[in-house]
Amino acid sequence: MKLLYDHQVFTFQNYGGISRYFCELMDQFSRDPDIEQTLALRYSRNENLCNRHSLYKHWSSRSEILCDTQTFPVIRGITHFDVLNRLRTNQRESIRLLKKQDFDLFHPTYYDPYFLQYLQQKPFILTVYDMIHELYPDYSPPNDPTKTRKKTLIEQAEAVIAISKNTKNDIIKFTNVDPDRISVVYLGNPFEYLNRLSRAKSNIEHLILEKPYILFVGNRTDYKNFIFFIKSVAKLLRKDENLRVYCAGGGPFTQPELKILNELNIFSKVRFIRTNDLIMKHLYENADAFVFPSLYEGFGLPILEAFSCGCPALLSNSSSLSEVGADAACYFDPNDPESLIQSIETVLSDDHYRETLIRKGFERLKLFSWENTVQGTKKVYDNLLNQYV
Repeated sequence: MKLLYDHQVFTFQNYGGISRYFCELMDQFSRDPDIEQTLALRYSRNENLCNRHSLYKHWSSRSEILCDTQTFPVIRGITHFDVLNRLRTNQRESIRLLKKQDFDLFHPTYYDPYFLQYLQQKPFILTVYDMIHELYPDYSPPNDPTKTRKKTLIEQAEAVIAISKNTKNDIIKFTNVDPDRISVVYLGNPFEYLNRLSRAKSNIEHLILEKPYILFVGNRTDYKNFIFFIKSVAKLLRKDENLRVYCAGGGPFTQPELKILNELNIFSKVRFIRTNDLIMKHLYENADAFVFPSLYEGFGLPILEAFSCGCPALLSNSSSLSEVGADAACYFDPNDPESLIQSIETVLSDDHYRETLIRKGFERLKLFSWENTVQGTKKVYDNLLNQYV
C-alpha cells in the first residue's frame, strides 16, 4: 500500500494536535512492511515533525533549512511573506507528487481542496477533527473559507474519518454525506512517546512551581472559554492565598487578558508558561487539577494527557469531552460559574474522590492508544482499497 500525505498542516502549524496525529500515524506506519508512505513537503517549522528524525526519510524533498530543531528559538518569528513562500513551495511539491500518480491512497492533512483536480482516479480519505466553524461561525474571521472547503471535501471523499462519535454526528448534521462512509477512529495519548525520552532534554529543573495550582492548557480564545474560567476561579484565588492558576501554551497573555486579570485583582496569581512536551507533562504531574472549560472539542487530547499524568480532570459537560472522559472525570456546566467552583472545591478538598478520579483516569487511558488509532486508520485504508481492486 502506497500512501501520500500532503503538506497543509505542516506548512501552517508549528505545533498542535493535528500535526501530532499525522506524525503518530507516519511513525507507526513506518514499522509496517506492507506500507510505503510519502509526505509531500519541503519546508516546515513544525516541532512535532522536525523533532522526529525518524520521519525525515518520508519527506519527499526535505530541505535542511528550517528543519533544524536547534534553531527553533531563533526562527519562531514568522512573517506573512514566510508563510506565503512556504505555502507556494510546499503546495508545488504536493502537486508534483499528485501528478506522478505513484500512490494508492491520498490523505490530505487539512481542508484546502487544491488537490481535487490532480487526483485523476485515485481515492482520497479525509479526517475531520471538529465542526467548530459550523457550530460557532461567529468565532471565525470574516470570509474564512474553512467551512465551505470542509463541506466540499467531506462530500467528495471516498471515506471520512471522524475522531469521535460526537464529531461524526456533527458531520451528519451539517453535510449530505452518507453516514456509512464515516468511520470513528479515536486518537491516542500524546505523551506515549515521552516514555522513550530522557528528562535530561527538558528544562524542567529550572521550572519553579508554586503549589497548589490549577492547570489550564492550550489556546484561550473564544470557544475555549478562558474568560469564563478565569472570572469563575477568581473568587477561589482571592479566598485561598496559596492557590494559583498556570496557563500552559497558547501564547503570552494578551493586553485584554492582562486587563481582566488586573481588574479581578489576581494578576500575581495567574502565570503563563511556555512549554514543550516534557514541561507539559511535569505541569500535569504537579497540578492539583486540570480544568478544561471548552464549549466544544472534536476530541480533547489534553484529557488523555491529564489521565496519563495522574492529574484529576475537570471537564465541561459539552461536545465530545464526556465521550472521552466517561466516569474518569468530574463535569461542570461551562456556562455556570457556581458549577465550576463547586467542582474545583470538591476535587481539591476530597482526597478520596481525587484518588478515585486518578485511578479511573489510568484505566480509561488504556482504551486510547496510537496503536489503536493506526489500526483503525489502516482498516479504513484497506476497506477503501478493496473497493478499487
